[in-house]
Amino acid sequence: MTGARCYGRSTLDAGQTAFVAVSWGGRPPTSVEEACVQRDDTVTYWRDWLSNGTFPDHPWRSYIERSALTLKGLSYAPTGAVMAAATTSLPETPGGARNWDYRYTWIRDSSFMLRSLYRLGFAWEALEYFAFVLEAVSGGAPGGWDLQIMYGIGGEKDLTERTLDHLSGYENSRPVRVGNGAWDQRQNDVWGMILDAVDTQIRLGAAQIVEATWEGIASLVDAAIAHAADPDQGIWEIRGDPQHFTASKVLCWIAMDRGSDLAGARQDHDRAVQWRKAADDLKAEILDKGVDERGRFRQHYANDELDASLLLIPILGFLPPEDERVRTTVLAIADELTEDGLALRYKVDTTDTGFGGKEGTFTICSFWLVTALAMIGEHDRARSLCKKLLSFAGPLQLYAEEINAATGEHLGNFPQAFTHLALIDAVGRLIDAEHAGVL
Repeated sequence: MTGARCYGRSTLDAGQTAFVAVSWGGRPPTSVEEACVQRDDTVTYWRDWLSNGTFPDHPWRSYIERSALTLKGLSYAPTGAVMAAATTSLPETPGGARNWDYRYTWIRDSSFMLRSLYRLGFAWEALEYFAFVLEAVSGGAPGGWDLQIMYGIGGEKDLTERTLDHLSGYENSRPVRVGNGAWDQRQNDVWGMILDAVDTQIRLGAAQIVEATWEGIASLVDAAIAHAADPDQGIWEIRGDPQHFTASKVLCWIAMDRGSDLAGARQDHDRAVQWRKAADDLKAEILDKGVDERGRFRQHYANDELDASLLLIPILGFLPPEDERVRTTVLAIADELTEDGLALRYKVDTTDTGFGGKEGTFTICSFWLVTALAMIGEHDRARSLCKKLLSFAGPLQLYAEEINAATGEHLGNFPQAFTHLALIDAVGRLIDAEHAGVL
């Protein structure tokens, strides 16, 4: 043992065996036979866990299974939290400064996490995750809740960012960061994501919401109404000036829409009526200010740029996929906001992100594009893009945050939960369409 490095050398003759074990807090094996038993026990555990899921009989099944294993592997058993990724500071551009710590839980993931876990039949994992989200958001106290965009896997709220300047980072990409400076940003999409998650849990998980929890949820809807008119940093956590992002407005509408439905189901009549009116008023504003003269949705109210977050409009049900504005927007993103067919989040030269430099195509956005294309009836195009995306999977069918469309290199933190959530939805929808005879 020398400093932070451990060395070992062994020469084997034909027929001899050896093992290497790395342990943190557990008892490592002391013999080859014990090592093989532990290895076989690990394989059996994961295969048994996976056998409890519901997976389609299809050539793409293994991609969905691997995504499920990834979500489970990123989960933290003591609390039920699921990390966004297992790494920090793997760069979006090698040598660049877009290097973030993703070892936290984003509220943004909550809606898609529950949808995916229930889709695959993992109700217990869904319940554990939902319980963690509620505990983190409520702080363990009843009444009005203080929602932030992300939390530590133990429910920690202060995720102050600092840099480790003594480390060079992957391919000399500096800085290496611990913590995430976006933790206290204003991102108005979070209210919609958590209300959609609550709605999903009640519908698919048959959850019962006690009165104290309902009052906390109601405070989140009220907060969405109060802040819907405010600019924010948007779903992509830009570090430039706040804007009136269309997707953020749509997610505020989701909070009001889901909240009104939930209130109606609870016979909370006054709130149901009040929140429905707020939702209708906001929808009217979005359709007035969030659509450009070409009939497609814009990135924010002050420009006519495209943004991949607009793909959430049909996915989350703000408008039906047959709406012409939806179709026009989806096709515009497919034609104009892609590199070699893979989707970008936005154009970096026209979006004030607070940083310079390029970024790769964003893999979750590409899978969202698959879903949106399928929803508007462009099934052949959706299938072609999906096949291309699956061809970029790593040897273990894992995905990082981004893909360099020219080289196929994976960029950003790895493996990323959000990407695998989008994969489950996109691939699942195409398989369902194929089984229904649409493809």
